[in-house]
Amino acid sequence: MSQFDVTVIGSGPGGYVAAIRAAQLGFTTAIIEKYPTLGGTCLNVGCIPSKALLDSSEHFENAKHNFAGHGIIINEPQADIARMIERKNEVVKQNTDGINYLMNKNKITVFEGVGSFESATQIKVTKNDGSTETIESKYTIIATGSKPSTLPFITLDKERVITSTEALNLKEIPKHLVVIGGGVIGLELGSVYLRLGAQVTVVEFMDKIIPGMDGALSKELTKVLKKQGMKFMLSTAVSAVERNGDTVKITAKDKKGEEVTVEGDYCLVSVGRKPYTEGLGLEKAGVELDERGRVKVNDHLQTNVANIYAIGDVIKGAMLAHKAEEEGVFVAETLAGQKPHINYNLIPGVVYTWPEVAGVGKTEEQLKEEGVAYKVGSFPMRALGRSRASGDVDGLVKIIADEKTDEVLGMHIVGARAADLIAEGVIAMEFRASAEDIARSSHAHPTYAEAIKEAALDATAKRPIHM
Repeated sequence: MSQFDVTVIGSGPGGYVAAIRAAQLGFTTAIIEKYPTLGGTCLNVGCIPSKALLDSSEHFENAKHNFAGHGIIINEPQADIARMIERKNEVVKQNTDGINYLMNKNKITVFEGVGSFESATQIKVTKNDGSTETIESKYTIIATGSKPSTLPFITLDKERVITSTEALNLKEIPKHLVVIGGGVIGLELGSVYLRLGAQVTVVEFMDKIIPGMDGALSKELTKVLKKQGMKFMLSTAVSAVERNGDTVKITAKDKKGEEVTVEGDYCLVSVGRKPYTEGLGLEKAGVELDERGRVKVNDHLQTNVANIYAIGDVIKGAMLAHKAEEEGVFVAETLAGQKPHINYNLIPGVVYTWPEVAGVGKTEEQLKEEGVAYKVGSFPMRALGRSRASGDVDGLVKIIADEKTDEVLGMHIVGARAADLIAEGVIAMEFRASAEDIARSSHAHPTYAEAIKEAALDATAKRPIHM
C-alpha cells in the first residue's frame, strides 16, 4: 500500500495549490482527481473557459460596435461560435497541461479516479476501468469543490434547460437566452451571448442583481447592462420551467404576486452552487457535515477528525477560486507547524462582465447593519482621461472609510480592469491604510487607477481634483 504524508482529494485551485505547497514544505504528497484532466471546475468548466468566451465575445462586440469610432473600418463581422468554443478548449488545455507540469515538477503523485475514505487514514481510489487501489495518508485535505444547484421543480435536460457547464459548449447562438439568477455566473454567461446577438432576459428573485455586493455596484451594473440590451425581471420568483421542443417557457410571479411568463430557446439555470461530497465515504471516516451539506471545519480548517481538513467550495464561505487557494496554502503551512492567517474580509469578489465589477471589504449595507460610523468617497470613470481615450467611460470607484480614523473599510469598483484594480484595495486594507494614505500615493497618469486616488480624495477630504 502506497503511503503519503498528505493526500488531497480534488485538483481544483484549492486542491492543486494545497498539494504544491505541501510538496514545497517537504511532505510526500498525492492528489486524487476523478476526471482525466486536472484543474477542477475552475480550469475545465468554470473560471478559465468562461473568461476565454468573455474575451472572444468582447472582441466581437468591439469589432461590431466600437472599432468604427477608433477609425477602424471593417466588413460586417461574423461570430463563429464553433471557433470560439474551439479556442476556449485550447485555452483550457494549456492551463490543465500546466497543472500536470507543476505536479511533475513538485514530485506529486497523481491518481486518476474517485477518492473515497475507507477509514480516517485509508483512501480507496476507484479508477475509470473499475479497478481500485487503496493508499494510506497521514493527513487528508478534502477539496472536492461544488457543482451547479437547481430548483426542485426544474428538470435540467442539459440541452435546452442548462447549467453553466453546458452554456460553455453551445453549438449555436441562442435567439433568446433566459437566465434564472442574477448572480455572477448568470450575468457573465448572459453577457457572452448578448454580445454575440442573443436576446437575454435575467429573472432574479431578489430586488437587485449581484445582491451580495455593494448596492452602488448593483445599481451601476444594472444601468450599464440595460444600456447594452440585457433585460431584467427583478423581484420575480420562478415557479415552473417547461420545455416544448425548442422552446422553454418560464412561469413566475412578480413582486405584485401576478403570474408572468417568458419564453426562450434556451434557459440557463444559475441559482448558485452546492458542495460536492457524494461518494467521498465521509461516514466511514466519521467526518461531519453541516445543515447545508458542507464539511464542518474549525478555524484551522480542520474537520472533527483531527487528521482530515477541508477547503474551498466544500466548506462554508464564498465559493471563489482564490479563497480556495488561500485555504490550500493555509492548511499545508498549518501541517508544517507554521502560523498562517487568512483575512476573509479581504477576499475580493469579481464579476467579469464589461465593464468589470469588483469589491473587497465591507459594503455600505453591512456597515449600516453593524452600526459603524463611516464616510464615502466616489469618482466616476468618465471623468478620467484614460477612460475617455479607451472609450470605457462607464462605472465608478467607491471607497468607504471609518468616519473617525479614516481607515479604509471597503473598496468597490465598476469599470475597465476593475478585476485588476481591486488588488490596490486589498493591499491597502491589508496594511490598514487610511483613505488619505491612498490619496497621497502617486498614481501614474493616464490610468484607470487614478479613479481610486480621486475616490480616496473624496472620502478623506471631499476634494477630488478632476471632478
